[in-house]
Amino acid sequence: MTGLVVCLAVLAAASVYGVLQRRRSGRIRVRGRDEGKRLGAAELGGDLGERATLVQFSSAFCAPCRATRRVLGEVAGLVPGVAHIEIDAEARLELVRELDILKTPTVLVLDAEGRVVRRATGQPRKADVIAALGEAV
Repeated sequence: MTGLVVCLAVLAAASVYGVLQRRRSGRIRVRGRDEGKRLGAAELGGDLGERATLVQFSSAFCAPCRATRRVLGEVAGLVPGVAHIEIDAEARLELVRELDILKTPTVLVLDAEGRVVRRATGQPRKADVIAALGEAV
C-alpha cells in the first residue's frame, strides 16, 4: 500500500510540474538580468528595425523553433518598422552565454535602440508578441 501512495504522489508532483512548465513556456516577460543590455547590428548580424526587433535564438533540431520562426515572421510582416532576426545558437555561443540563453527557442524583443525589453523562452503566441511590441515602442 505504501508503494502505491508513493507512486501516486510522484505522479501528482510530476503532473503539477508539467502543467506549470507548459503555462510558463512562451510567456513574454521582463527579466531584471536583461536591463541595460544593448545589442547592435554587429552582434546580431542584421539591421535593427525602426521601431523594434525580434531576435530568435534557434538550434538545428528544435521543432518549436520552426513554428516560432513562422509566428515572428508574420508579426514582422504585419507590424511596420519591426525586424525579425534569427540566430543559430550553436554558431554564436559567445552571444548565447553573454545573454544567458538557456534553451531554444528564446525570443528577445529589442526596442529601436537595441535594448532588451522583453524575453520569452519557448514558442510565444502571436498575440503576446504583438502586445510586447506595443510595450517596446
